Amino acid sequence: MSISERINWLRSELNRHNHAYYVENNPTISDYDYDMMMKELERLERENPELDDPLSPSHRVGSDITKGFTQVTHVHPMLSLGNTYSMEEVDEWVRRCDESLGNTDGLKSVSVVGEMKFDGTSISLIYENGRLVRAVTRGDGEKGDDVTDNIKTIRSIPLVLHGDDYPKAFEIRGEIVLPWKAFDRLNEERAFNEEPLFANPRNAASGTLKLQNSAEVSRRGLDAYFYYLISDELPCDNHYDNMTKARSWGFKVSDLMTLMDSIEDVDSFIKRLDEERRHLPVATDGLVFKVNNIRQQLNLGYTSKSPRWAIAYKFAAERAVTRLRFVSFEVGRMGIVTPVANLEPVLLSGTIVKRASLHNEDIVRSLGIYEHDMLYVEKGGEIIPKITGVDENEREKGTVPVKFVTHCPACGTALIRIPGEASWQCPNKYGCRPQMIGRIEHFVGRHAMDIEGVGEENSALLFDSGLIRNISDLYTLKQEKLEMLDRVGPRTAQRIVDGVEASKSVPFDRVIYALSIPFVGETVARKLARGVKNIDTLISMSRDELTSIDDIGPKIADAIIDYLSVPGNIEIINRLRDYGVSMALPEEDMEERSDILTGKTIVISGVFSIHSREEYKDLIEKNGGKNSGSISKKTTFVLAGDNMGPSKLEKARSLGVPVINETEFLKMLEG
Repeated sequence: MSISERINWLRSELNRHNHAYYVENNPTISDYDYDMMMKELERLERENPELDDPLSPSHRVGSDITKGFTQVTHVHPMLSLGNTYSMEEVDEWVRRCDESLGNTDGLKSVSVVGEMKFDGTSISLIYENGRLVRAVTRGDGEKGDDVTDNIKTIRSIPLVLHGDDYPKAFEIRGEIVLPWKAFDRLNEERAFNEEPLFANPRNAASGTLKLQNSAEVSRRGLDAYFYYLISDELPCDNHYDNMTKARSWGFKVSDLMTLMDSIEDVDSFIKRLDEERRHLPVATDGLVFKVNNIRQQLNLGYTSKSPRWAIAYKFAAERAVTRLRFVSFEVGRMGIVTPVANLEPVLLSGTIVKRASLHNEDIVRSLGIYEHDMLYVEKGGEIIPKITGVDENEREKGTVPVKFVTHCPACGTALIRIPGEASWQCPNKYGCRPQMIGRIEHFVGRHAMDIEGVGEENSALLFDSGLIRNISDLYTLKQEKLEMLDRVGPRTAQRIVDGVEASKSVPFDRVIYALSIPFVGETVARKLARGVKNIDTLISMSRDELTSIDDIGPKIADAIIDYLSVPGNIEIINRLRDYGVSMALPEEDMEERSDILTGKTIVISGVFSIHSREEYKDLIEKNGGKNSGSISKKTTFVLAGDNMGPSKLEKARSLGVPVINETEFLKMLEG
């Protein structure tokens, strides 16, 4: 066997095993044997670069080379579907299709295909001669982004098709999804790194697909399901058989796809899938029904927004009922006491729910929760579960209402009610263990000082061991002392020491944010840093001087003054300065400022590819503009990325607020 033949054989075998593992969930080879074959292929390709193929399975890992996305116009627009939450309206749609076609196509009735509506991000793949040519996001329906390099990393998507009975050229549409297991793993990583959690797998899949680092895309574990085939040479005259063919070529087509011949079958499908979807490995938000016959689809045609031959049925927000075990009261770094419902475990939207925040005393009262009540829990498409009601018919006799605690559950201090708010607070800021540890956790977080190796668990460990009592003590840590702690080995200890040293280069605005001053979030911290320029000026400022800074109101100014009036906090700041932490803006930061956006209020919405949302917020502020979270008559323009919320887009249009994209915005700054 020649080198060329060996390479082609290895590619064919690896593609076959990829399909067995990622599509059929039926691996036919051990991980070790697969890895050995892959290593051999990589070696042969490296030694014979003239035989390389961009669609080789060796390229599935992606690249860390950053590049922008090219916009591509869809040959066939990717329209949205009309949708309903009513089974009766689905039945009416079937009758309407039946009546519209009864006298025109010679068929007695309409056959309908039912499919799961996967909750991800839409994709269009183009194949020519059995090879993947291009992958394009839905975008605005008319054009989308070319994300071919990222799509190649998804192992359930065939790069080279199986068999030989596929059309010479075709388009296949599907949904890129992030399975629940991969989603949970990704959010666990983000929680550890103090990064904002993804609200749901759909947002995570969309954001991942638009990353400019395809190696990171590969690592996250995206998957794909396909649901529609478009070609001038379709193999069959109906949708069901076309998708069955696509499955034989290597595409992942849901086994739940069902062919139905009556309204009764449709109703039965809805009822059955509403239950089965709860056990699927990926998120779903409904069903899609399509007229099966292609000729009938063409006869029914399209409206300006959607095909008449298809309709989406949306599931109601998923709801479960489970028993309350007990309510715990947890203290945050600002002393706010939050009631948490600890529940009998219940499966909801693919994950086991054991806890749900009750937020504050007013919500506990409004829900009327008694001890051991049966509670209704919902997710409604979001990952954070919430308690929405009580099944009073299941209430046990003799139980009493849940009472909010009057004293801090951690330190025993009497709680105080925050004026004008529903929250209760422990005032023992500098002697309450959860508050002291919480400030350390916040300080080391990704968006603050970004000190690796500490996190939630090690923050408590370092505090309880006596190695640190406040954030400035982090800069006294020695590797040999850290290695004496339980669960801290040499590598972790070294990582902590290195992370502490690296944090000395963190910019001044993030240092302000890291201090845990009440009401001073990331945006306010940036405003303060640019307004005061150094920590000494901030310490000396009066209430009037602080409120003269953009977006610093009396409430924030009072919180800053209260914080800086505590001698212990000033001591911590001085120690941080002595250890080399940045306490002033560098000169070059001031030189980068401009007044191009002075007087302009800008709303950011959507997913971006050139810069992150935080980077755009920073650019707006550096150039004199003001960030806002909501659109109003005062909004100058909306900076819009992909997947901008339809409600925001409609509001901008109704108010006559301009909507511009990344490229236009960056050109504005260049001007």
